[in-house]
Amino acid sequence: MIFVDGNSFSTPSSSPSQPEGDDILLALLENPNLISATSSFKANSERKFLASDESGSERSKWVYIFQKEYATVDPALVDFVGTDEATTCVGLVIRNQKNGMTSVAHMDSPNIVEMGLSQMLSSLVANSLETEFDVHLIGGFEEVSLQQANGSAISESPAYLDGYSFPLCSKIVHTLWSRHEKFHLRTLCVLGHNTRRDSDGNTYPFFNGFAVETASGIVIPAIFDGTSRCPDEIVRRIRVSVSYEDANWNEKLLETYDCGSDCFKIAPCRWTLRQYHIALSLLNCSDSEILSTCSTSPTAEAPDFVDNLRRQWTYLIEHPHWTETFPTKQARTFARSSDGKWIRC
Repeated sequence: MIFVDGNSFSTPSSSPSQPEGDDILLALLENPNLISATSSFKANSERKFLASDESGSERSKWVYIFQKEYATVDPALVDFVGTDEATTCVGLVIRNQKNGMTSVAHMDSPNIVEMGLSQMLSSLVANSLETEFDVHLIGGFEEVSLQQANGSAISESPAYLDGYSFPLCSKIVHTLWSRHEKFHLRTLCVLGHNTRRDSDGNTYPFFNGFAVETASGIVIPAIFDGTSRCPDEIVRRIRVSVSYEDANWNEKLLETYDCGSDCFKIAPCRWTLRQYHIALSLLNCSDSEILSTCSTSPTAEAPDFVDNLRRQWTYLIEHPHWTETFPTKQARTFARSSDGKWIRC
């Protein structure tokens, strides 16, 4: 069940030509309370997380998640949990109102929403039906530019229904709506509320990332630099890509962090010679070729998008056999040291 401003959210019954999730999403996007909350979120300054901030006992401690990952954190151990690099992806925050336990997921496909939500809730509380949750949705944007919308053939559906972001957002709110738990939707900075346009009408997301302050539950726009997306950055990036060919991760979010011990546990992932040959074929492509081939939103990616892919491909070429990375077929475990840095166990 979805609640807005303390009240159960209701929407007109779905029309025969439109799925129920679309009706719910469109109604939520027009809700005055959510529009006001989104404006307040967008008014915040974007915080930059740097690896140097993590050193020292008095510095902030955070957990970073990549695409298709999720992590649940204890406010007694972690100050912030967040993600970035989202264009057509959507970040979902679920926070237990009673104890502040917070779960964050970086969702990239409607296929992982139902199972992913169950994973998040199972890590938050033993009996989720007796607990109420604060929820934030941030990310995704209207990928269709004004020129594309105006120049396209007349369609039965609006231009914003095209692309990747709308179906994902629709699936998320429909799943929240359908479950028996009580979800208090606090922020809905998605689609049109997260879209800016340049002078040529090209569209971009306002924000690509966010962080949750675990003690207060406040969510702020955020960006993480290349050294703060730790630990095991390259292996975790590769795991996202190869997980789509691993039946063990079908329709699931990737587990990455152990809440009780404040440790990262990167479960083994297998890659084959197919990934090796793909890496060889793409490594020397031009930036524009890589963007058009590998991105769902080529014009909206961050400046380091291509470089990050090239580093993954280089790793795969240098380590063609997955057992070199997981020699005992066990998880790669990282613990937080006294100075805040992640150390391989």
